[in-house]
Amino acid sequence: MDKKSKQIIKSIAKELLDGMGFECEIEIIDSGEKDNKFVCDIKTQKDANFIIGQNGDNLQALQHIVRLLVRKQIDENIKFILDVNSYKKDQESSVVELAQALAKEAISERKTVIMRPMSAYNRRIVHMLLAENEEVVTESIGDENERRVIIKPTSL
Repeated sequence: MDKKSKQIIKSIAKELLDGMGFECEIEIIDSGEKDNKFVCDIKTQKDANFIIGQNGDNLQALQHIVRLLVRKQIDENIKFILDVNSYKKDQESSVVELAQALAKEAISERKTVIMRPMSAYNRRIVHMLLAENEEVVTESIGDENERRVIIKPTSL
C-alpha cells in the first residue's frame, strides 16, 4: 500500500470518529501477514468500549463504513482492518489459544467439541488454524449470530 492510500484510510477513519465525538489517534500498521493486510489502529483513552461495542459489533460496523468510503476514493482493493487499542489482536490470540486447547481435548477424549458462537472472522481463524492439524476436522453449524465451530477428532 502506498503512502497516499494509507493517508486516505487514516483521514477517513479520523474524520468519521471525530464526527461522532471520539478523541483518538490513528496509525496504519503493516500486519506482517503474507496477504499485505494492514491495520488501521485506533488509539483512544476513554471511548474504546463505545467504539468496540458488544462483541465488537460497533467496530465491525465502523470498519464496513470506512471500507466503503475508502473504496470510493481508491481504485485498488486494499485489505485492511480497524482495531481499537489492540482489541482484535487480543481477541484473535484468545481464539487461537481456545481452539488449540479444545482440539487437544477433542483428541484426548475422543469426542466432538462445540465452541461458543463467534463472528465469521473468528470462525475462519479457527478453521485455518486447525486445518493444519491432521488429527481433527472442523465445520461450522448454526445460523447467523449462533454460528459456531465444531471440532471433531478424525478418529471418530
